[in-house]
Amino acid sequence: MSESESILRIAARGDGVTASGRHVAGAVPGDVVAADGTVTPGPHHADPACPHFSACGGCQLQHADEEALRQFVTDRVLNAAEGQGLEVGEALPTHLSPANSRRRATLHALRTAKGAVLGFREGGANRIVDMRECPILAPELFALTGPLRVLVAQHAERKPVDIELALVDQGIDCTLKGIEAEGLAATEALLDFARDNAIARLSLDRGYGPETVWEPEPLTVTLADVPVPFPHGSFLQPTRDGEQVLSQDAQAFLEGASTVADLFSGLGTFAFALAGPRKVLAVEAACDAHLACKTAANARQIPVLTLHRDLFRNPLQADEAGRFGALLLDPPRAGAREQVAQIAASTASRVAYISCNPASWARDAKVLVEAGFRLEKLRPVGQFRWSTHVELTSYFTR
Repeated sequence: MSESESILRIAARGDGVTASGRHVAGAVPGDVVAADGTVTPGPHHADPACPHFSACGGCQLQHADEEALRQFVTDRVLNAAEGQGLEVGEALPTHLSPANSRRRATLHALRTAKGAVLGFREGGANRIVDMRECPILAPELFALTGPLRVLVAQHAERKPVDIELALVDQGIDCTLKGIEAEGLAATEALLDFARDNAIARLSLDRGYGPETVWEPEPLTVTLADVPVPFPHGSFLQPTRDGEQVLSQDAQAFLEGASTVADLFSGLGTFAFALAGPRKVLAVEAACDAHLACKTAANARQIPVLTLHRDLFRNPLQADEAGRFGALLLDPPRAGAREQVAQIAASTASRVAYISCNPASWARDAKVLVEAGFRLEKLRPVGQFRWSTHVELTSYFTR
């Protein structure tokens, strides 16, 4: 190549791409790349918000300005639809979560000779980037990194520690994996840490699952104004604003339906948003999440009926799916191949599909369209700001 080329788009893994198909790391649309690989920044090239960017694996796109970032999220979703030959009735405006809004994260730490390092890992490596600031975490979570660093330095062995953090109604839920905390002194230190930092729940995972060591009152997370028990490891949408957009779309898509089956329902994020006057069947395979949803619904006499069922091994059958006025799916990243096949074979006519993987969603969407559904609405959602992880809401009718 003897001439310079302009970057036209950002690829799925965050590289800039030219018209000739050349991939250039750290480039965004409008940048110009010379034959020797030198990148001249264009109008959409931004100064990264964090000094750890490029080393830390938590973000891949801080060098993209708001317009380029929004276009990347939009393209990921629309291109996935186009790749399966899907026609989109209406592309709704893309939603991006703001900075400092992430309410759950898994950090990593390691005791060192001089104390401890704590943060996200480098991209594609195990080395921990010692986080001194973070523009994606909610301030409450970042404020805990200093005390956690001290705790790891004093009580961890020389092996990695995984730290799961989530913001719930009572404060921060914190689970530590890799700290044994054997003996009275270590146990007292953990309790002091929890008390001094107003931790809502502190748990240790010694390889057999989390064990609670501190929880002054039972944890809940409020979903659609309903406080729901929060078992260890429960799925929570990464941002509050993102959860609100997903829920509002689900309500708008399924307006008028008197009965809804919420499939892969988790704690009930969408079930509680949809319930009343609608009746909702919330179907979930994880027993803890199923029981938490059931407990919350029963406590407030909300019209949510819960069903413990593995939809991968035992999907709602075609005759069952056809009994509901509408269906909602929010499956894991792998998608819902078996369940979608049953919906396609059913008499169901309205489906809302929430997804965290445009590729598996597009595969499933093609099955619905081939069965006579039309893709009415599609919204790209970027809750994981500055990352290549993209989500979406969609609505199908026939």
